[in-house]
Order: sequence, then C-alpha cells, then structure tokens
Amino acid sequence: MDEGGRTDTAPFVKQRRKAAVVLFSVTLIWGATFIWMKQLLNALAGPIQTHGSTSVVAFLVGARFFMAFVLMLVLIPSSRRSLGTQPVQRGGALLGGLMLVGFFSQMLALDDINPSTSAFLTSLYVVMTALLTARTSDHPPTRALWWGVLLATTGAGFIEGPPHLTWGAAELVTVLSALFFALHIVATQRWTTDHDPLPLTVMSFAVVSGGAWVLMLMVTVSPGAMVDDVLTSTGVWMPLICLGVGGSFFCLLMLNMYQRHLHPVHAAVLYTFEPVWATLFGLGLGLVPFTWWIVIGGSVLVLGNVVVELAATSSVEDNTLENDSKVGSGSSS
Repeated sequence: MDEGGRTDTAPFVKQRRKAAVVLFSVTLIWGATFIWMKQLLNALAGPIQTHGSTSVVAFLVGARFFMAFVLMLVLIPSSRRSLGTQPVQRGGALLGGLMLVGFFSQMLALDDINPSTSAFLTSLYVVMTALLTARTSDHPPTRALWWGVLLATTGAGFIEGPPHLTWGAAELVTVLSALFFALHIVATQRWTTDHDPLPLTVMSFAVVSGGAWVLMLMVTVSPGAMVDDVLTSTGVWMPLICLGVGGSFFCLLMLNMYQRHLHPVHAAVLYTFEPVWATLFGLGLGLVPFTWWIVIGGSVLVLGNVVVELAATSSVEDNTLENDSKVGSGSSS
C-alpha cells in the first residue's frame, strides 16, 4: 500500500503484463513449430511410408520431449528438487498425460480432416477453457472475457477460410483433443500456482516422452529399424532440435512459469495467436496461399485479445477500488 493506505496496483499490473508478453512470445515459437514439423514430415516421407505415420510421429514426439527433459535437468539444476514428492509426481503425471492425449488425438485426425476444419475445431479449446473455469474456479469469466473468447475463437477458426464441417470420426477426435488442451490449461493454472513449476515441468516432460515411446513400441513392428531410418534421414536433425529446444523446452517451461499470473481464459485467448503466426510463416515460405480470410480472421482474433486485455486491466483496477474501500472502512471504525 502507499502512504494513504491505498493498494498499489503497479506490481500486479507489471507482473501480469510481463506474463502476457512472455506467453505471446511462446505463441510465436509455437507458430514456427508448424514449419519445423512440416520440414520433418517432408524429410521422413520414406520412413513414414515404410513404418506408418503413427510410429514415426510417436517417436518424434518422444524425442523432442526427451530432449526438453534432459535440458531441464542440465541447465536448471533446481528443477530436480522435490521430484520424489507425491504432489510433484501427481501434478507432473497429470500435465504430461493431458498433453500426450491432446497431441496424439489431434495427430490421429489430421490424415482425414482438412487444415481449416482442424484449426476451427482445435480453437474450441478456448470456449472449453472458459466453460471449465466457469464451473470450477472461484473467479469465473466476466462478460468481457466471454466476448474475447467468442472473437478469438472465431478469428482462429476462420483464418484459413470457412471450415467445411461434416461430423465424422476425425472431427470428433479433434474436438476431443481440444478438450484435453483445455483441461491442460486449467490444470496448469492450478498445479503451478500451488506447487513449484520447475519440477512439475520436468515430470511432465518425462511422462510425455515415455508415453510417446510406449505408444511407438505398441504400434511399430520393427522399432529399431524405424528409429535408425528416422535418425539417418537427411534434413531431420535441425528441425527436430528446434522442436525440442524451442517448441517443448522453452515454450512449456515459460507456460508453466508465467501462465499462473493470468486468468486461465485470458491465457487461452492469448494462445490463439499460434495459428496467426503459423499462417504468416507459411505465407512467407510459400506454403500457404494468401486469402483475405487471413486478414479478416487475424483482425477478429486480435480484437478478441484487445477486449480480454482491457477486461483484465479493468479487473485489477476494480479489485484495487474494492480493497481501498475495505481499508477506508476499516480505518474509520
């Protein structure tokens, strides 16, 4: 408080804005993972044809998260503490399990669904996060947050054009992946607020890596031959390292460190910038054709984020006025 007994909001606003900037940078790198994964899949056309896409992608997911796991242990020694405690093991297993199911359910549907429909259905995780938060949180979304959710979801879903939606197995599986991504956002908020996010991050990396490789062993006839074919293919190592260091290690560490300073719905809306960056990167590399839907969808998505940011700032100010009034009434009694 200041000398007049009023609550100083500057530290809270500064912390929230720093978290928003960091998570915005996370969406930038997540957008680049689209390019890196595309490069990997192009380089691995032969092994995918021989061993199947599920086997190869399972190995790649396990490899990138194992890389992130090792980097955490080597570069951040403090992340090793509390690894043996039950809360860290439970929380890390939950976060890792939700990520693993989300990644693979989305991946399994990609062969039978077009990109615009996948983007639209995946973006439903923003709505699901808001619904989950409304049911479970002590601070449910405000009306302004709901408007931000609507705008961001619409913008993310239509940035590649109107989705041609027909309900089949692939669409339902993609919606399932969106649900698990929403559960991961809500669970991250809870566990990283109550516990040290560093060991939780290490444990979640181990769970995703181990789970992906178990799946690989279950669906691959010759795992050794498949791994050898993947690792000796030309053009594999650089995008794989970028995915491990950037997409897994940096992005998820920052998410676990900073998302707890935002409302989970605010974070979910902010994450919708990922398809914007992916589209822009694809446009720059000639992988995505330009259409006016990019401008329309991107503008609506940005508007949704502006609405959420203004709502978050207003919420801090309202809480400050409420606290000041309590202080004033307390001092006069």
